[in-house]
Amino acid sequence: MRKFARFALSTVVAAAVPMLLPLTAAAAEGTGGGDSLGPALGAGIAVGLAGLGCGIGQGLTAGNTTAGIARNPGAAGSMFVNYILGMVLIESIAIYGLVIAFQLVGKIG
Repeated sequence: MRKFARFALSTVVAAAVPMLLPLTAAAAEGTGGGDSLGPALGAGIAVGLAGLGCGIGQGLTAGNTTAGIARNPGAAGSMFVNYILGMVLIESIAIYGLVIAFQLVGKIG
């Protein structure tokens, strides 16, 4: 657990530093160019949370379908159809997150 917490913290720091560098340069020049941080951060969070949720959902769906087919191989055909339909619906959530990110990035500039 400690390794994961250290990895998560270093990932957040590594992602935040490039976003903060333009702010410090704009503050030094007095231009006040910090207006683009909000939409950019929102776009990253939208895609990140959508990807996280979809990854968890797809993992659970695939695992439970595999376990169900292992218990009852005769029902594999009907389970496969429901599995594919579930994966498509889960993936649509990631696409919605990507669309929101594109809309937020469009507000920058």
